[in-house]
Amino acid sequence: MDLGISLWAMVGFALAAYAVVGNDALQTLGTFINSNQKLPWWALFLFAATVLIVVFAFGYIQFNGDPSWGRLSDTKKYPVFDVKWYHVVPAFALLLLTRLGIPVSTTFMVLSIFASIDGMTSMVQKSLYAYVVSFVVGIVLYAVLAPTIERYFMKTPEKAQKPFWILLQWLTTAYLWGVWLIQDFANIFVFLPRDLTPFQAFAGVGVILVLLLFTFANQGGPVQKIIRSKSNVTDIRSATFVDFTYGSLLAYFAYMSTTPLSTTWAFLGFIAGRELSIATIDKIRKPGATFRIIGMDAFKAFVGLVISVGLAVGLPRLAKALAEGQSTAGLSGFFG
Repeated sequence: MDLGISLWAMVGFALAAYAVVGNDALQTLGTFINSNQKLPWWALFLFAATVLIVVFAFGYIQFNGDPSWGRLSDTKKYPVFDVKWYHVVPAFALLLLTRLGIPVSTTFMVLSIFASIDGMTSMVQKSLYAYVVSFVVGIVLYAVLAPTIERYFMKTPEKAQKPFWILLQWLTTAYLWGVWLIQDFANIFVFLPRDLTPFQAFAGVGVILVLLLFTFANQGGPVQKIIRSKSNVTDIRSATFVDFTYGSLLAYFAYMSTTPLSTTWAFLGFIAGRELSIATIDKIRKPGATFRIIGMDAFKAFVGLVISVGLAVGLPRLAKALAEGQSTAGLSGFFG
């Protein structure tokens, strides 16, 4: 059956979907996977898949077939393009960086080449704001939690797997996963029409679910190592606090405006503030080591921004130069 979508658009969609569920999704599902390692991966997948289907269906109906929850509705900032080969290159680069375990921003890597200058500026400004706000929240919140609740969690690991905490963590994961999807569906569906037919929507969600299944079967993949390097995230109680706070931050940023933002930057900001407070108060590692971890994560995110801007600016010019070169060669041959 003809989907009514070009081959390059379908390739870009598939690459972006795989990179997003293998990279950004671990911000929301990483602690969930870590703190539920005793359960079969397929049970965790079914839970995440159910939330995804519900969130997508609600947004699809509410926004009249727009799968991005209105994040791409401003066509002056995010014009509709006939997808070409160079639109797909950033998604492929993101896939490679994901396999290397580098936490780059899919928002910048994928959306930058589709955005106007105003659109790119808005994304960067909102993402910087998100990083700073999340960093401050992480510091202040865990300045209170680190010497009290977090310290108690670290001393009583045998009390973690209680029915109350298991239920609460699954509920907070559903909350965080749903809010995150509202933000990041735009990064995947930017390759497709802004008003999908029901068949296109069904096919698109099916592709995402298959890739999500692979991520769960692979226990999260390389990016999961970054989650495991943070303090006390395998404790289901601690993970619940992380998920609820991060989800509430994303809900606040979504309420601010429909401008896409880098959820990676918001996540790294919050985790950095959390790590700084825990390390300072509990002295679980030397300050220098903590700053190196925070700095390295921030540096990787910055590198991703530089690469994405470079690709967004350079690839269309390269494509134009190649097209002009071919045209010139063709004319030379004609008059030769």
